[in-house]
Amino acid sequence: MSKVPTGFPKDFLWGGAIAANQIEGAYDISGKGLSVADINEFRADIPIEKKSNREIDTEYIEAALNSTDRVFPKRWGIDFYHTYKEDLKLLAEMGLKTFRTSVAWSRIFPNGDELEPSQEGLQFYEDLFDEIIKNGMVPMITISHYEMPLYLTTAYKGWYSRELIEFFNRFCEVLFDRYHQKVKHWIIINQINLIVHESFNHLGIAEDKVDNLLEAKYQGVHNEMVACGYATKYAHDNYPDLQIGMMLCGGPAYPATPKPEDVLATVRHNQMEYFFADVLLRGYYPGYAFRYFEDIGINIKFGEGDEEALKNTADFMSFSYYYTRICDAKSYANGNEDYRNPELEANPWGWSIDPVGLRTYLNLFYDRYQCPIYITENGVGYYDQLEDGEIHDPYRIDYYRAHIEQMKEAIKDGVDLRGYYAWGPIDIISCSSSEMSKRYGFIYVDQDDYGKGSKKRLLKDSYHWYKKAIETNGEDLK
Repeated sequence: MSKVPTGFPKDFLWGGAIAANQIEGAYDISGKGLSVADINEFRADIPIEKKSNREIDTEYIEAALNSTDRVFPKRWGIDFYHTYKEDLKLLAEMGLKTFRTSVAWSRIFPNGDELEPSQEGLQFYEDLFDEIIKNGMVPMITISHYEMPLYLTTAYKGWYSRELIEFFNRFCEVLFDRYHQKVKHWIIINQINLIVHESFNHLGIAEDKVDNLLEAKYQGVHNEMVACGYATKYAHDNYPDLQIGMMLCGGPAYPATPKPEDVLATVRHNQMEYFFADVLLRGYYPGYAFRYFEDIGINIKFGEGDEEALKNTADFMSFSYYYTRICDAKSYANGNEDYRNPELEANPWGWSIDPVGLRTYLNLFYDRYQCPIYITENGVGYYDQLEDGEIHDPYRIDYYRAHIEQMKEAIKDGVDLRGYYAWGPIDIISCSSSEMSKRYGFIYVDQDDYGKGSKKRLLKDSYHWYKKAIETNGEDLK
């Protein structure tokens, strides 16, 4: 009889994760093209709850491109493009065993539809990956993380256009061919189920270029999943030692009440969260998805060869975990919505804190897919205060301690959890609100929402705490 694990595996990958668009800057250097992230605006006058979930039209794009006074922080990030050697050294000294970042598509193919990649862009990532490995960290690389070339939005219709399948697969093949000896772990699409809160950043579909935006989003994700199938097949056929992963944002909601109608509504809501993973890990569209699309009047067009392409499934599952939500019959009827659980504490941005939910998700995902799992994002944003040159952040330590404890319990439950990536191990530009003041990192960056500051890196109390947690393989969490 097998024994229950007593703790984290000896080869567990303790890591940190960031995205190129939130950290690199250098948006107009070495031939890089503009990406959808480069027109993400910071506005102090927009309430916190309104900063996400903004649709974009061509009028906004044109105005952003012509603006001389609006603030687009992802254009400068934290200047990681120039400081990555120093930053990676600090992360390695904290003990990270793995580091997740992404490749900016528009740094390799400035417009996205070119036949040949930028050699300068390829060399930058060659040097970056070498530096990650030199510092003793395993690279986990995301291929698409909200960095689509903006040209694919203006000249095409983002992922709604089937041409992007060919363009994206050219991009993937270039990366696999160039870096297969250095990078063994790949995630093709970041948080592929985020088609509401990050719909433009993710899919690049300008709302005035399509007749039915919701249908266009689901068609865009369909095209993405087909592209994933082709990319996975190419990797498996040519480089069998590569591990190809898929990634969700969060997971299923809780029923708001035990009423049967609320439970059923939540089941149906959750099915459409599982949907993306079901396709990418099982290889076909489930029946509940066809029912859902029929119920809301959406027609997904399959191209010739799409069903066959989808059979090329991923090797591992990954997901980001920040909060949990609840659902009832009313919210489901209102566009398959869920909402915040009022029983849980939340950070200043309204993101509920639910460590037990992480264990719940790990069990639900592993029960469903029976494949290796990586938590590729987990963290919490807070306003950090600099006090006499130091950052004391016990709230962040409390957050990570509680979540790591639940990860350990999930491993005891039998979940095959291979790695954990704290989101934003160094302060970066917020994905949803483009602000710097929403800080996640163990390392403080002296920079404000407008890019002003010394850019100096300072170690927070949580830096030393996470270093100790890694050194003890998750045993010393005091």
